[in-house]
Amino acid sequence: MTLLIIFLLLMIPIGLIGGYHHYKVMISPLYDSENTLLNYEILGTGKKKIILLHGLTGSLNYWKRDLKNITHTHSLLLIDLLGFGNSPKPKSKYSLAIQLNELEKIIAQEGYNDGETTVAGHSMGAIISLALLEKQPTWFKAGIFISIPVYKNADEFKEIMSSHSFVDRISTSKFSKYICMIHPIFMSSAFKPDNLTDEVYEDAKKHHWMSYYYSLTEVILKTDLYEMARKIRNKDVLFIHGEKDTTAPLENALKLSRVFTNAQIITSSEGDHQFFLNEAEFVWNTIQDFTISEIKLQKTISNEHE
Repeated sequence: MTLLIIFLLLMIPIGLIGGYHHYKVMISPLYDSENTLLNYEILGTGKKKIILLHGLTGSLNYWKRDLKNITHTHSLLLIDLLGFGNSPKPKSKYSLAIQLNELEKIIAQEGYNDGETTVAGHSMGAIISLALLEKQPTWFKAGIFISIPVYKNADEFKEIMSSHSFVDRISTSKFSKYICMIHPIFMSSAFKPDNLTDEVYEDAKKHHWMSYYYSLTEVILKTDLYEMARKIRNKDVLFIHGEKDTTAPLENALKLSRVFTNAQIITSSEGDHQFFLNEAEFVWNTIQDFTISEIKLQKTISNEHE
């Protein structure tokens, strides 16, 4: 009887929290393509233009580190994807097509569709960057894909995540939507991954279960990256990846890079999936070399700068 009482005392508040967050999303306004405007910022005064897209549960603040040099040479368009950061979070399926539609409005409005812009992203943002490059090839000069997750199918993704922590496993499983409904519990400081900064972790709490679940299933797991890559195989692209990335294995990104005729690969020898947070200067220097230098980078370079 005592165990039953304890169980009920634990489950009732969890159920109430989950029910409340489910209800909040279900009464949210439906996605309105005409009147939705993403949150974004423009930083820097440089002549070179870059669009930067964050990953799943991220925000535009992900990129705000070691910006002094890059903002002298580049103008950065930082965008909160639909459903994340301070962008609207409507009731929506958060498909790739919807994300592209919202991004295209901002990009055209701010003049980053001039054919000289580089589109870049981290993780899910890298997938969306590749999709933008494929859909609007005349808008962009090149693409940069940081820690791009490439999977054969959902089964490979599940197998890869099976070796991760318990929190990672359940947050990427078929129960992920329900875990997100009680994310105020699971996203406490006790569960913060070691490779995330406090600021990034706080911003990760701004999503809701619908934006997370459908972004994972519709964008990350259902997008055919090879099909898109084949259509723009002659574009200049740069892959930046951590050699110790266990979420998006390097070998899968290398296979995708071979579709392109002008792909360059730069790796961080000690980097995991979030290596940018510790090696921002290395990433910015690599981007500057790629977008400014007339000399081609080596096909594969490990990060030996430390």
